[in-house]
Amino acid sequence: MTTEIKVPVLPESVADASVATWQVEVGESVSRDQVLVEIETDKVVLEVPAPADGVVTEILEQEGATVLGEQLLAILSDADSKAAPAKEDAKKEAKAEAKAPAANTAAGKVIDIKVPVLPESVADATVSTWHVAEGEAVTRDQNLVDIETDKVVLEVVAEEDGVIGKIIHGEGDTVLGEQLIGQLNAGATSAPVAAVESSDAADAAGDEIASPSVRRLLIEKGLTAAQVKGTGKGGRISKEDVEAHLAKAKAPAAPAAKATPAAAPVAVQGERSQKRVPMTRLRKTIANRLLEAKNSTAMLTTFNEVNMKPIMDLRKQYKDVFEERHGARLGFMSFYVKAVTEALKRFPSVNASIDGDDIVYHNFFDVSIAVSTPRGLVTPVLRDADQLGMAGIENGIRELAIKGRDGKLTMDEMQGGNFTITNGGVFGSLLSTPILNLPQTAILGMHKIQDRPMAVDGKVEILPMMYLALSYDHRLIDGKESVGFLVTIKELLEDPTRLLLDI
Repeated sequence: MTTEIKVPVLPESVADASVATWQVEVGESVSRDQVLVEIETDKVVLEVPAPADGVVTEILEQEGATVLGEQLLAILSDADSKAAPAKEDAKKEAKAEAKAPAANTAAGKVIDIKVPVLPESVADATVSTWHVAEGEAVTRDQNLVDIETDKVVLEVVAEEDGVIGKIIHGEGDTVLGEQLIGQLNAGATSAPVAAVESSDAADAAGDEIASPSVRRLLIEKGLTAAQVKGTGKGGRISKEDVEAHLAKAKAPAAPAAKATPAAAPVAVQGERSQKRVPMTRLRKTIANRLLEAKNSTAMLTTFNEVNMKPIMDLRKQYKDVFEERHGARLGFMSFYVKAVTEALKRFPSVNASIDGDDIVYHNFFDVSIAVSTPRGLVTPVLRDADQLGMAGIENGIRELAIKGRDGKLTMDEMQGGNFTITNGGVFGSLLSTPILNLPQTAILGMHKIQDRPMAVDGKVEILPMMYLALSYDHRLIDGKESVGFLVTIKELLEDPTRLLLDI
């Protein structure tokens, strides 16, 4: 008996959907309620479970295909049909074991390597980077693989010493919380494999410029890292570099062109290569949130400028004493945060957010700080900024920046925040219009401090000036409030004594 696997009934507002990820293959045995395939709409991801135990005998629509509600996706046969596929699975497993490097597993047990439990707001994740290969010896607490969500990167470490037995989900695969992605043979030791031994120094260097998956590809193609030109940072080799090298080697030599009076082709100077890589989950999330902010809010930006000389003089006078006393460098961000916090107290609507037809006013001051990381811009939250002193703010921002750089930010540190500060001046930006960080209603952009001639009491003076930009949601914040908020920040920064005296 066979059972039809169909697309679920789609909501009225959804015309069609896409086949996102098949969790099974043809010939694979499945159990009742096991998720077979994920169907993605423009709003949600729908899981299609198995209605009964059986074997997947046919998949009619592949990943990426556009489908309609109740369209046939696959055929599931009853459990009696699984004898033949089981033999194929056994053959596949035997081949996989034959390809894997030899290892002594007699002394230990097999430990499942699983995706960590994902937060409630995260539906799935992506296998970002395997730091080990099959057959490689590992130690307890060694980082085996990075799992990337749309907000943070989670590390999966080895529970015990042993050898990696099998990697089930490779880099780029979409996985769910607690899903099996590999196996660790605990207590095992790697056996020497003559085929991969080499005294060549270039092979040792290859470990540094190629990821484990790329090194496996090099071995499969009979290549060494020294033979392939890496286009990544520091000469790092990608899979695309290996494929380009192989394609170049296979390409037949071009025949010599005959002399002809016809017009000669345009000469090409140097290499004209390009590389296509998929967006990371974080980059896709950033792109979607920026578009959402532009399309769903009435966003305006107002500008002002501030004389930074008083703060610069204050830092110059006390920075050494401050660092010796508090163990933290006295930067500009602590002044910015202090000024913003005071301004938020005076203008409650800037510290509010819109929820449907309601306005939510917050009686706490959690400030998001934009931090640039190798994976993209993130906005971790400095909690209860009004309760922190200058040293507490500096230490808090430094800790968030280091965690962001190292990919150690937690979900709790990324969520929330009532107002955002972004400082493009550290990259040389003179002026910008920052985009709102939803559901917040305002964001402050700081910029490069630059000497400019200014009129002071009828005379021209050269002063270190900085432009301020406040983007805000005009649905909630009126022009009078936005200008008043920005002027308050300007006045507090130009007279930092008022920050200390709370006036």
